[in-house]
Amino acid sequence: MSSPLLRVERDGGVVLLTFQDPDRLNAMTEAMGLALRDATGVLRGDASLRAAVLTGAGRAFSAGGDLEMIEAKARLGAASPGGAVREENRAFMERFYRLYLSVRDLPFPTVAAIAGPAIGAGLCVALGCDVRVAARDAKLGLNFTRLGIHPGMGSSWTLPRLVGPARAAELLFTGRIVDGLEAERIGLVNRAVERAEVLPAALELAREMAASAPLAVRGAKQALARSLAATLDEQLRFEAEQQALNYESADLREGLKAAREKRAPRFEGR
Repeated sequence: MSSPLLRVERDGGVVLLTFQDPDRLNAMTEAMGLALRDATGVLRGDASLRAAVLTGAGRAFSAGGDLEMIEAKARLGAASPGGAVREENRAFMERFYRLYLSVRDLPFPTVAAIAGPAIGAGLCVALGCDVRVAARDAKLGLNFTRLGIHPGMGSSWTLPRLVGPARAAELLFTGRIVDGLEAERIGLVNRAVERAEVLPAALELAREMAASAPLAVRGAKQALARSLAATLDEQLRFEAEQQALNYESADLREGLKAAREKRAPRFEGR
């Protein structure tokens, strides 16, 4: 499943996905996006997986979109503004976003391990994960407007949900870069740690998630995703449906038994 641009490694119920283009600071090319989409397509159907960590090889998580690709689209747009060319560029960009945001389709928790720069589209894919761990000195930013381009890859949707609309406006309008400590303070990342501890901390967090009942965790991930557009009554119904399903599971019986016996549960995902 690994490819030249994406390394896939598994340790029990946790899978580690690593962008593999360190010489270009893991620039987000179409080829790398296709590799991620193909990998997530396979992993999505693996019921034995319980969590994933996404990171980048070398000194960057990802320094952002491939400038050569952006320049090519800009030349095309400037030469033939409007009409068919504009529609071609729009359709390409939407397809491109979905390659990287395929990480959102994984049914189990995802953790972004950001040990170095996560800029522009690079940060966007990290925002597509459920949880983020960053180095205290990592550089994070959505610099689209500083390049003269509208924010993309879902950043105008994910960012305000994490940091609030006012902070999202500031970050998107200015393109300002923040370090990991500020990112933690404003809620952009969950934890800021020393650079050497980023991947170990992310993997430990993923293992902690993997130790919980997988059916319940997958249901909770669905609940969090749908809550953004659901009413309270709709959410109560979904929670009741999920709990009714769990009442039929061996995992709930194991969890209750472990609680009575004061030991760690051994969940099997059934």
